Amino acid sequence: MSIVGPTSTPRADGASRGAVGRLFNRLVLRLAGTRVLPLYGVIEHRGRRSGRIFRTPVVARPTAEGFVVPMPWGEGTDWYRNVRAAGGCTIRWKGRDYPVAEPEPLAGDAARAEFGRFQGALMARLGIGHAVRLRHVG
Repeated sequence: MSIVGPTSTPRADGASRGAVGRLFNRLVLRLAGTRVLPLYGVIEHRGRRSGRIFRTPVVARPTAEGFVVPMPWGEGTDWYRNVRAAGGCTIRWKGRDYPVAEPEPLAGDAARAEFGRFQGALMARLGIGHAVRLRHVG
């Protein structure tokens, strides 16, 4: 799930609940992945049980190898479990689609180190201790 701020309530399965979280995701999804909102990308992934295609707005940081995506609710989120089961997904960022694979979970200092000093400190302050590294395909 995406970062939705202090008004959302995380569930045991890692999902966000409440009208505020759903509304936020719907609004961000319109701009995520575009040049207008470069902090956010959109992960397109297939449901591991339903087979449906899902689009989830996430904070995405580009790297030389691919992208790193923070996971505020850890590895229990549906989007991460879907990406892990499939071995990859597509990230739409700044108007382009990037196929990525090899999801590698990062925890603690290793996760925060991928975001630099300021963003890493912000993640620690917000209690975000997990991220996933995704590598470009091809």
